[in-house]
Amino acid sequence: MATTLSEIRHARQVPGEPRRRWFSSDTLDLIVWLDAHDTPIGFQLCYDKLDRERALTWRAAGHTLTHMAVDDGESSGLAHKATPILVPDGALDAPRLLELFSAAGIDLPPAIRACGLEQLRAASDNR
Repeated sequence: MATTLSEIRHARQVPGEPRRRWFSSDTLDLIVWLDAHDTPIGFQLCYDKLDRERALTWRAAGHTLTHMAVDDGESSGLAHKATPILVPDGALDAPRLLELFSAAGIDLPPAIRACGLEQLRAASDNR
């Protein structure tokens, strides 16, 4: 069973991007972008961090949901590790991810938890 998501304090903010908050557990990372009213306008949920990491990204603008694998840069053939990048991945197991998020996200701020659950439930219903 995964541990609950805990906030990483002082998450790096990118100039020109909305404010973000970062939550992490042993198997999940959740980065949430917020508008001026602290309403989630996007998130990236990375899962299976210890095995074959993948990322589910949701953006309110355009109501887009994308599922990608994380290429960690380990097998780049270079003398040093390359920067991780997102690459196309297969089908999303939305019910499994909903179960993982439901358990690990129990202590998230209510608006962030509700947003994640809503998007994962919608993805589960659209399978």
